[in-house]
Amino acid sequence: MITGMHAIVFSPDAAKVREFFADVLNLRSVDAGGGWLIFALPPAELAVHPADGEGRHELYLMCDDIQATLAELRAKGVEVARDVTDQGWGLLAAIRLPDGGEFPIYQPRHPTPWQTGPRPEPPGIPADRGPPRGPGAVPPARP
Repeated sequence: MITGMHAIVFSPDAAKVREFFADVLNLRSVDAGGGWLIFALPPAELAVHPADGEGRHELYLMCDDIQATLAELRAKGVEVARDVTDQGWGLLAAIRLPDGGEFPIYQPRHPTPWQTGPRPEPPGIPADRGPPRGPGAVPPARP
């Protein structure tokens, strides 16, 4: 079964972007050999949206507080490439990578599979049965 997600950022200046991920975003990494770093990511989610014409894939960073996160990144010298806009589903901005590319970042307003609190039971599965959802999920205590 699926055990994770491997995303790839292609860059004309991969060394600078790797350094940015390590030193600015503070992402842990392992060396897969020859200096090829693979970074650990926080929990992720995957959505599938309809497309007009050919499909495409997008990658976004997520945060709990867009203004605080952007302030922290600015203090580290990161350029905000696109200011915050309210998209309804979340507050969206973009930061500039060292190679000049943009990396979108947003504060979700939509439900996420990683939210805490009681989880709803899916239809057809009694409250006392069914597997926990999500990696490492622990079923909530029952009264």
